[in-house]
Amino acid sequence: MFRSRLSRRAVAFGAIALAIGAIGGLPSMASAEDVIRIGAPLPITGPLAPEAIKQKQGYDLWAAQANKAGGISVGGKKYRVEIVYVDYQSNTPRAVQATEQLITQDHVNFLFGAFGSGAAKAASTVSERYKVPTLAATASSSQVYDQGYKYLFGTFTPNDTLTTPLTKIVKAQAPDVKKVAILARNDLFPLAIAQEMEKSAKANGIEVVFFDKYAIGTLDHSATLSQIKSLSPQWIFITGYTNDLLLARKQMVDQQIKAPVVTMIAGPAYQEFIDALGPSAENVSSAAWWHPAEQYDGKDIFGKTSEFVKLFREKYNSEPDYGQASAALCGALFQLAIEQAGSIDRDKVRDALAKMDVVTFFGPVKFGANGQINSLDPPVFQIQSGKPVVVFPQAIKQGDLKLGVN
Repeated sequence: MFRSRLSRRAVAFGAIALAIGAIGGLPSMASAEDVIRIGAPLPITGPLAPEAIKQKQGYDLWAAQANKAGGISVGGKKYRVEIVYVDYQSNTPRAVQATEQLITQDHVNFLFGAFGSGAAKAASTVSERYKVPTLAATASSSQVYDQGYKYLFGTFTPNDTLTTPLTKIVKAQAPDVKKVAILARNDLFPLAIAQEMEKSAKANGIEVVFFDKYAIGTLDHSATLSQIKSLSPQWIFITGYTNDLLLARKQMVDQQIKAPVVTMIAGPAYQEFIDALGPSAENVSSAAWWHPAEQYDGKDIFGKTSEFVKLFREKYNSEPDYGQASAALCGALFQLAIEQAGSIDRDKVRDALAKMDVVTFFGPVKFGANGQINSLDPPVFQIQSGKPVVVFPQAIKQGDLKLGVN
């Protein structure tokens, strides 16, 4: 089997984190009928491992809180939560296999989607076939939700909800920005958001002087960055995952490539990005689907946004970012849907998700007819003095966009 020993199984009971490495897993602390099992295919090893760690943190925090409260209420009975993890090693075909395994061999009740838009879309063909409600924590591309599926739901708004406000901010605060260069990882989400950036730029009168893709696993961007430098764009926009963007930013510094506006999605949302780059992260802008500065009074298990942030800090000794928060939200939404349905019947829980209209610690949650959330205004932010500072929306604005990078 492709499943690594590292990630064969993780079980979340109460605040106790059981080891992932035991072959065959460990015996449950409750009988099977008292447990709700949620499958979580994740790229725990391979280049996407940093992102997988974040999702796992969010899932585990929710499970710990749910079990600390006695479990999920289902028709007057409490069910404890068990999360079953499978490592698909940052390989999309293996994500599909992992999803099938979780359904047919591990007999999970529900599913968290695979990481990212590409793997989530591929794996959803399996969960849809078996009619297993699936909440995708990190899939924003509209191509994930254009399949007419009934059992797939996602907690990220479409990509243009990030690029449109970002472009409007740049146009308003940096009117001399006339040219943008766009470089995208050739993967569903990074490429889709780059394409939305291209549309947003053109719609706002900004010339796209460069648009190119780099292959997954690229270890050197220097030649492409040199080409971008020769075009003298006032805005450089690069998409990818954490390791991709760290490499690109370091090579920009090596070549002394500067521009009034440098945007990277989605690495700057992560503290690891800031820590790894130090001063080179300064003034890099980005956008994400959530920020700790938000202030919602939710009806979910976490309640206020500040309470979620507090619990996360206590458990992980760090500030939560949008990936961890979205993963925790997926667990909280399953809990709300199950309790509202009064059942763990998959169709009843699916219907409860489809009808959901609730305020959570993450923000208001309502799914469109295609299963994608359509009720949020994602924050735009910039690294300033070593911290992400929100510049949009106005309700949680912490500062204005600054021009120039080190």
